[in-house]
Amino acid sequence: MTKFIPAITKLIEEFSRLPGVGKKSAQRLAFHIINMEQSEAVAFAEAILDVKRKVRYCERCFNITDQQYCDICTDYRRDTTQICVVESPRDLIAIENTKEYHGLYHVLHGAISPLSGIGPNEIKIRELIIRLQNEDVSEIILATNPTIEGEATAMYISKLLKAVEIDVSRIAHGIPVGGDLEYADEVTLAKAMEGRRHLNTSGQ
Repeated sequence: MTKFIPAITKLIEEFSRLPGVGKKSAQRLAFHIINMEQSEAVAFAEAILDVKRKVRYCERCFNITDQQYCDICTDYRRDTTQICVVESPRDLIAIENTKEYHGLYHVLHGAISPLSGIGPNEIKIRELIIRLQNEDVSEIILATNPTIEGEATAMYISKLLKAVEIDVSRIAHGIPVGGDLEYADEVTLAKAMEGRRHLNTSGQ
């Protein structure tokens, strides 16, 4: 059986560590790197190192940034009385792209998952509670993912905040626009029913 030289094998192994990249995809990526011009390969490697050197977490909301505080936390136009709690920076970006939310965020960097050994202390829940003690917040919007872990995390946080005079809301989950009911699973349908809104039926 033909084997790759050690340098290529090592590169394939490193690409295989990336989420969603299987062995075949890792091989394609490795040979793409091999076929790059030297200057392109160096630029690619430097971009990776640059991210590792410069990217850090915002000291207020734990979004990714290259400063002490991220651009959202330092934007005076944001509504500082609202905090939207998300699992990851990618979720934050998804909500920002809707252009419908103008408050602040808190990034948990994960969700409670006992099977994976992730409890409340492994994510940024304690930091959220500390923020609420130091900031004038009137509403917490729980925007964790509609998974078992995301629901458990939202439930845990909402119970922690029961004794605090802060409005706690949960984003609605349901059928996506353009989706068919027959293809939706039971959990999605249940969430769609829970998040239903009433329409004016008075005939006016």
